[in-house]
Amino acid sequence: MRSETELTRAIEQYADTVRRICLVHLKNQADTEDIFQNVFLKYALRSAPFEGPEHEKAWIIRVTVNACKDLLRSFFHSRTVPLEEAIRQAAPATTEQREVLLAVLALPEKYRNVIYLHYYEGYSAPEIGALLGKKPNTVYTLLTRGRQMLKTALGGEADA
Repeated sequence: MRSETELTRAIEQYADTVRRICLVHLKNQADTEDIFQNVFLKYALRSAPFEGPEHEKAWIIRVTVNACKDLLRSFFHSRTVPLEEAIRQAAPATTEQREVLLAVLALPEKYRNVIYLHYYEGYSAPEIGALLGKKPNTVYTLLTRGRQMLKTALGGEADA
């Protein structure tokens, strides 16, 4: 097992490289952070010495690439799609419904999540609060502001 100073040095030296490799392969920030942690955990747990700095860098790159490939081949990853893509694939039939859905997807994330969960999945504000770790009154506020943003985006007059 490697010392904390070795691990810190490796993270400082190779963090950008690992993140770039992950982003190129995964195109997803959350998965990139997961792989980043896994790579440096494997580095910390590896007890065998490296032949030199070149060998260490090559090992980190190879572990990163393999971890990305493993994630892309995993059952979970191959059977899931991002929420936005799933919504677009199951887009409503009418042009107006499609326009509203695209306007919802264009909202900032904090509004998009509560609007989607409330109107498309049928959750109440307290339930959304429990899911997102927010107070129900915060959810009500986000719903109100999200509705105002949607009204403006869809050509209606926003309430002042």
